[in-house]
Amino acid sequence: MPIDIMVNGESRTIPPGQSILELLHQLQLDPARVAVELDRRIIKQPRWGETLLEAGARIEIVQFVGGG
Repeated sequence: MPIDIMVNGESRTIPPGQSILELLHQLQLDPARVAVELDRRIIKQPRWGETLLEAGARIEIVQFVGGG
């Protein structure tokens, strides 16, 4: 049964047991160019694959943009 989470202030429904890394792939975001905060805690990139999202989770994703 799908679960509801918040991503950057917007409600999103995902499959249960989805990891942060899987969410980034679903959102078509390059993991090398983002920072992730889960429930007001920064999650370091090496833990994204093992950190599973639960119902009600609040995720903030900040995307780094290069420029010249």
